Amino acid sequence: MHPDVLKLGLVSLLTDLSSEMIFSVFAIFFTTIAGASAALLGLVEGLADLAASSLNYLSGWLSDRSGKRKVFAMAGYGFSTLAKAILLVTSSVVGLGVFRVIERLGKSFRGPPRDAWLSAVATKDTRGYSFGVHKALDKSGAVLGPLMAYGLLSWLGDGAATYQVLFWVALIPALLSIVVLGLIKDQPGTRHPRENIADTWKTLSPQLKRYLVTAGIFSLAYFSFGFLLLRAYSVGFAVKDIVLLYALFNISFVVAAPLVGKLGDRIGRARIIILGYLIYLLMSIGFAFAATQWQVIALFVIYGLFYSIDEAQSKAFIADIELERRASAIGVYNFVTGMIYLPASLVAGALWLIHPAGAFIFAACLALAAIVAFLALRPDLQRTSEDRAEPSHTRYIP
Repeated sequence: MHPDVLKLGLVSLLTDLSSEMIFSVFAIFFTTIAGASAALLGLVEGLADLAASSLNYLSGWLSDRSGKRKVFAMAGYGFSTLAKAILLVTSSVVGLGVFRVIERLGKSFRGPPRDAWLSAVATKDTRGYSFGVHKALDKSGAVLGPLMAYGLLSWLGDGAATYQVLFWVALIPALLSIVVLGLIKDQPGTRHPRENIADTWKTLSPQLKRYLVTAGIFSLAYFSFGFLLLRAYSVGFAVKDIVLLYALFNISFVVAAPLVGKLGDRIGRARIIILGYLIYLLMSIGFAFAATQWQVIALFVIYGLFYSIDEAQSKAFIADIELERRASAIGVYNFVTGMIYLPASLVAGALWLIHPAGAFIFAACLALAAIVAFLALRPDLQRTSEDRAEPSHTRYIP
């Protein structure tokens, strides 16, 4: 495995340690300390998901156009770090919402250049494993972050002053991540200086565009993780115990990601993508009817398994089917799915107000629709030129 996989993984670990310290308590802090409603949480989380994808295509296009990866990754990580300073000066509903959105803008800008960097240093035979290891390191920070938050809440209590201490502590690893990234040597890609952003879209593969249809359908089912935390709260978990549930979810992710990556390298990433949709479908049904704490604990473990597929293997799949403009391809994927996350979270928030189980049943139905769409469109297989000319006699080749 290329050493840059581990180095970039360390950067992601430090960043996630910082971000997830905050995110593990954000939904509860936003609704109990700041006094916002669940519907407003859905709006803020939807806007945050939208922000997390809004600059992806732009940054991917800029990275492919210039051939540079590091400068754009640095800008994205730096922007997220600066955004966390907002929490040090305000705890209002507006201030918290602004922080959540701005911090995610940094994520949207750094993702495609960094993932294209990873795609370049990982061969196809080990790409799933490399992405899995990177995401495992990433989520290791998401394990440590909630545990540190749990320690602070247990030590200092769950009052407003404790959250201010937590926000200060979370800023330190974010700053360290910028230092580490600055020490890594760039891995430039092929430059495409004459392409505008519209031209790049036209050159992307038909396979990618078919996959975007499937991913778009599934994204409608992909509501904010904050609703899962609220579901745990409704079953009877205390605030500090919810933080531990979040850590458990991330531990499940860390353990599963490299193993799932290895499995994808062996059996094919298309099967892994379908498996992820199926796991999400079953998990949603489980959350709809969960009534005991042990059931919720098991579902958080299952969600970690699903997330390891969605976060790592979808990017590896895109790198397989788009060889030339990977930053742009990953960027447009994140952008399209992110555009759909906002209405998905708004619908989930509205259904939650009617009955929490309705939000999860709705998600399960859409996950089933995504499976059907993937099997019908087969974005993993490429049509021959003759097939495109004669659609009535469609054949597929691997």
